[in-house]
Amino acid sequence: MARYTESVCKLCRREGEKLFLKGERCFTPKCAFERRAYAPGQHGRFSQNRRRRESDYSRQLRAKQKAKRIYGVLEKQFRRYFSLAQKRRGLTGVNLLQILESRLYNVVYRMGFAANRAQARQIVSHGHIIVNGRKTNIPSMILQEGDELSVREESRKNGLFKDLAETAEKATCALWIDRDVKKLSGRILRDPERGEIDGNLNEQLIVEYYSR
Repeated sequence: MARYTESVCKLCRREGEKLFLKGERCFTPKCAFERRAYAPGQHGRFSQNRRRRESDYSRQLRAKQKAKRIYGVLEKQFRRYFSLAQKRRGLTGVNLLQILESRLYNVVYRMGFAANRAQARQIVSHGHIIVNGRKTNIPSMILQEGDELSVREESRKNGLFKDLAETAEKATCALWIDRDVKKLSGRILRDPERGEIDGNLNEQLIVEYYSR
């Protein structure tokens, strides 16, 4: 399975804003964006001082790239999700964001069972999650209304999960998920509404990008 393996801090610097890809570290002075708030590369420091009019294509591309980087999805898969969103009823942009939010590892993150999406992906890949009574290790699995998931009983002895209930209690759970912290489980109540998804994402520009 292809995935991005370089420094994720470069992604924040390229987008010119924090994408919070490293969880708690992003809120500390150790955050690379705090120390180097300019694009990566040998010309990054100088390019920020250049003033040039941003084209429509550039804005569309940046909106698409930002969404990909926040959710940790590569181009081929992202384009496939867009095609799937077009086939659904409703607004294509909102459908796309709902699909991205419904991916298994993102749901684990939204439940507060991981500090960031990268950790949630690892938890799923290592087989610590059960979906509808069956063990799964597919982070990209798309969940639907009524699906139930929980941490495997055997995995709860793992050091990572010993204090998870206490940690998760402090984390906010998405409103479209019914979470039981004590049982380390949850259930999908419905599709997330647009107001419950990252407001910094501009789905209309993404639609315009793929509609060129």
